[in-house]
Amino acid sequence: MGDIFNLDNKFFQTLGKGVDCVCLSLLWMICCIPLAFGIYVAYVSKAIILALPCIILAVPAGIATTALYYAVNKVIRHSRGYLWSSFWHSFKTNMKQGAFVTLVVAAAVVLVGLDGYIMYQFAKAGEKSGVLYVVFFVLMLVVIAWAIYVFPYMARFENSTKLILKNSALMAIGNLPKTFMALMFFLACCIGTYLLPVVAIISPALGMLLLNYILEGVFERYMSDEDREAENERNQEFYN
Repeated sequence: MGDIFNLDNKFFQTLGKGVDCVCLSLLWMICCIPLAFGIYVAYVSKAIILALPCIILAVPAGIATTALYYAVNKVIRHSRGYLWSSFWHSFKTNMKQGAFVTLVVAAAVVLVGLDGYIMYQFAKAGEKSGVLYVVFFVLMLVVIAWAIYVFPYMARFENSTKLILKNSALMAIGNLPKTFMALMFFLACCIGTYLLPVVAIISPALGMLLLNYILEGVFERYMSDEDREAENERNQEFYN
């Protein structure tokens, strides 16, 4: 009976992690407000040229995505450190490099998206060249799959900006089954959140936690034995 009120039992641990997911999701969404505003303005105005500022407005969201993965991996999955300090530590540490990486990724997403939208309008107008929108749709999926690796990679490894972009792409290509799984899961989360907006209070962190289980299996393959051993020791400290 005493176990019911024991704060260390599974129920309270799970409840605590759920609350942590909500807090992290809210932090991440606050950082995404500039990007959300830019997307809203471009959508309402129907002026595709207004999608270009979203490249700049995406910078806080990109840095926050790196911080989200860092905090999810460290605090929620491995119960190390503190939520608030871990998130902002990663945010500040990766601010400069994360800004440039986000600009590259956002530029790829926006430009491919605009080209695909234009081709789709041509297809609706009966232009034969409009069928190229299918190509841009596939290319957009490739860019998203690459982005799924980019920000977690930056959260887990220190490297030059060029190598972050390059290695993320190589990992995505070299682990196609897990890349496909991560991409399908990411799209399912996006669609689910769109259909049921209330889950947005937890879906960013919870989705990142589930992606963490996929991506960490990939990242471990590229870590040295010493790094893996040190990582395992840090993760076990909480339980000993």
